[in-house]
Amino acid sequence: MEAFTLAGFQAGKILLVNKPYEWSSFDVVKKIKYALKKKFHEKIKIGHAGTLDPLATGLLLICTGKATKQLTAFQNLEKEYTGTMFIGASTPSYDLETAVDAQFPTEQITPELIRQTALQFLGETEQTPPVFSAVKVDGKRAYKKARKGHEVEIPSRKVRLDIFEITGIEMPFVHFHVRCSKGTYIRSLVHDFGKALGSGAYLHALCRTKIGDYAIENAAELNDLLTELNR
Repeated sequence: MEAFTLAGFQAGKILLVNKPYEWSSFDVVKKIKYALKKKFHEKIKIGHAGTLDPLATGLLLICTGKATKQLTAFQNLEKEYTGTMFIGASTPSYDLETAVDAQFPTEQITPELIRQTALQFLGETEQTPPVFSAVKVDGKRAYKKARKGHEVEIPSRKVRLDIFEITGIEMPFVHFHVRCSKGTYIRSLVHDFGKALGSGAYLHALCRTKIGDYAIENAAELNDLLTELNR
């Protein structure tokens, strides 16, 4: 791993980190920020280019110093994900954060139907983000209202899917690969996919594999990065 210097972080670094399961994106930034402060005894500007849900893993771009000026540009890049959905049930959060609230029959769902239905989502579509999300509603994060049991209305937005490939079917689990535009919620995609099948679905696992040309294969494990920073 490269040598880390104060001047280098201030001039601007782009760190590729594999976000651990059950960590928020903010948790990762906070941990690295603390390690930098401890190492150099100076505050260094730091931010991430695109939130990952706590129950997702994968590529997080962390920018420091002058590189934080590029955050918006990075956020606008296409993203790629691999994941697994559960067919035949739904949850309020569209993933494993909340318990199953409805179950549906799946006998009518064939591999051919699954693959054909995926094709319907390619191109530009309208999508509504989950109420359990970081989208701001009336100045507050939607998930904070949803967790308190409040009604949350989030307007739909246009998103684009260039790839929605079914990579494996082991009912009730379906594995997939997606390449999509900024602002796409994979949880909403899975929820809508379940409805399109005449059933229900929720996201069981998700990993972000690419942001633009940046790939998960080149990302550091968070613990390895922190070990280097703590030296």
